[in-house]
Amino acid sequence: MIPAQSIEGPKTVMEKVGPNIISHVSNSSKGDHSIINFPMEILGIDFSVTKHVLMLWLVAALLSVLVIIPVRRFLNSGKIVPSGWVNAIEAIVKFIRDSIVQPNVGDKWVMTWTPVILTFFFFILFANGIGMIPIFDLLGVINRFVLGIPYADEHNFINRMLHGGVTATGNFNVSGALAVITFFSIIIAGVKAHGFVQHWKNLVPHGLAWPVYIILIPIEIMGLFVKPFALTMRLAANMTGGHIALLALLSLMAIFGEMFNSAAGIGVSLAAVPMAAAIAGLEIIVVLVQAYVFTLLTAVFVGMAIHVHH
Repeated sequence: MIPAQSIEGPKTVMEKVGPNIISHVSNSSKGDHSIINFPMEILGIDFSVTKHVLMLWLVAALLSVLVIIPVRRFLNSGKIVPSGWVNAIEAIVKFIRDSIVQPNVGDKWVMTWTPVILTFFFFILFANGIGMIPIFDLLGVINRFVLGIPYADEHNFINRMLHGGVTATGNFNVSGALAVITFFSIIIAGVKAHGFVQHWKNLVPHGLAWPVYIILIPIEIMGLFVKPFALTMRLAANMTGGHIALLALLSLMAIFGEMFNSAAGIGVSLAAVPMAAAIAGLEIIVVLVQAYVFTLLTAVFVGMAIHVHH
């Protein structure tokens, strides 16, 4: 049987660019592209280890090594004044507590919600930052040009790791899970501050004419779900958009080289590479800003549940 590709002919660069970009920003797929593949599902759940699952494990490991363990060692050391890396962590913790959490949730609840907000900040910051490091691209170069293993070899472990993006927060499932935690944090904060029944009463202002509530109550209920949805879309879209822009710019070299000649591709690179470098620099700012914005909005939403203002 003749393969379909041999009938249609080899794909052009233009036909390869779109799928190549999508494959570099999306999660690796189940099956041959899974890093560790489990053919059987447990309770309908596929536990195969994909690229983003691996990156979540890596983020958790880095957070343990760089944040949790140093802080625990300092607390157990009996020292009063931190130094070195722990001093830098303390500066970040104090900034998050005093500038983000306390102004929104108040003095009474600041120590209750600071650990949650700090967890969001460090996890998102590390997950965003790792996405800027071309770890797997370097492994692919070594695999191809040093070890001599062709990219088409799908059974090679490193080749399977090359499929999918490294920015786990660009996955809507990951950012959505973080937003779900925010959603329940809002409810828990309101219930702890006002009681279960009063929290739900606080969704709408008191003392209005009853026909107004027919419109207002559905709007406020939708607002409960709009908040985590907005957090999900903002984080995932921002972390995906920059990588797409980078890949699209760099792909112009191959496109112009195929359409015209190699000299045209080299000419385009004189503009594409500096622009890609500028976008990469902007992405570093986005990494920090998105971690800050997510934690800030979470603190704001929790604070709104605690301090009800209509």
